[in-house]
Amino acid sequence: MIRGHVPFSTERVLFYSVNEVNKDNFYKNLPDTPGVYLMRGSPTSSKDGRGKNHLLYVGKAGNLKRRVSSYFLRPHDRRIEKLVSEIKKVDYIQTDTAIEALILEAELIKKYQPPFNVLEKDDKSFLYVAVTKDKVPRILLARQTESPDYKILKRFGPFTSTSSLREALKIIRKIFPFNIHSPEQIARSKRECLEHQIRLCAGACTNSFDLKEYRRDVRSIILFFEGKKKRILSSLQMLMKEASKNLEFEKAGKYKRQIFALQHIQDVAFIKHDEVVDSRRIRRIEGYDISNISGTSAVGSMVVFVGGKPDRDEYRKFRIKTIWGSNDVGMLREVLIRRFRNKWQKPDLILIDGGIAQVNTARSVLQLFKLDIPLVGLAKGPERKRNDILGRVPSWADLETLIRVRNEAHRFAIRYHKDVRSREFVKPLH
Repeated sequence: MIRGHVPFSTERVLFYSVNEVNKDNFYKNLPDTPGVYLMRGSPTSSKDGRGKNHLLYVGKAGNLKRRVSSYFLRPHDRRIEKLVSEIKKVDYIQTDTAIEALILEAELIKKYQPPFNVLEKDDKSFLYVAVTKDKVPRILLARQTESPDYKILKRFGPFTSTSSLREALKIIRKIFPFNIHSPEQIARSKRECLEHQIRLCAGACTNSFDLKEYRRDVRSIILFFEGKKKRILSSLQMLMKEASKNLEFEKAGKYKRQIFALQHIQDVAFIKHDEVVDSRRIRRIEGYDISNISGTSAVGSMVVFVGGKPDRDEYRKFRIKTIWGSNDVGMLREVLIRRFRNKWQKPDLILIDGGIAQVNTARSVLQLFKLDIPLVGLAKGPERKRNDILGRVPSWADLETLIRVRNEAHRFAIRYHKDVRSREFVKPLH
């Protein structure tokens, strides 16, 4: 592990490299802290003759070890699998908080345009944070496609996660209350707005606020988005001492609260939530069903849902070859054995259309191949009107999606069975 220099901010000096990535255990050396990870591919030539590692992807994490290891420990969709196959080196930068990881991620994506950050680079609807040039500056969320009716002093982004950005601004606003009122609304109200009463607005709605103090807070917000938290803390500590010396205890108390809040930001939860959402988006579910009439024209189907949607390019058909007669359980076993002999992408969940016998058979096949993959059976119950679940459903999966997978596997199997049966029917007699 090598420590180096971060060229994009003198305050971010923790920079580590993991060379010759061992995909089995290299991530064990990563810290359980917030930060940003940079995934690099094979060295490419540069004009000066020296090789450099091609930056493939930049991501944020509330927990670097858990987030980076997830790329190598479980299956993903084809885009992520391709990314993982190209990774030769992983750099990471620790940050004090998840908010700072969110901000740094946006900065690096904007600066380096990594190819696997496709959405971040191409989608113009992502949010920015805008600081306006108004006399009483506003902190607003804006989209690149919008034509604002205000002049912008500073703009930060784009940010890849709308929900994370909104949560981050809520936390920042509790430390540095900021104004969102338009210039026409400033000092026009006789009563404080609700947000000012709960200490989120600086009070620009009335004329009872200190514009100089407010602009200082806006400057702190700008510095925070520039990754200069240490400079903010140094300034606040100096202001607190000066206020105390001048017996301005209210101001001193304000600066003390801001210092404490900056040093004790509790923000990991919102990035954890975002990581869970990201994992759900790329989960792969495989559904299986058998179709035959009294053992004739028997076939099996495999359907694949990625991120809750069918991926029809990944569907597979199986003509039963080793089982004769009415033996759905045996047919299912043949299908699963043939499936796992192929080195196709492994699923996050296997769904079987059937009851306990089918589930036990599927489990025996997984044991045969030494695979630890969640397995669920979905039967219609004795009256064929229920959806009886056998097995433990992962927290990221929902019943509605499982029913859709089961129904699609059934439909796909029936269609293939009809095709096979029609071909059998028109075979010439000898």
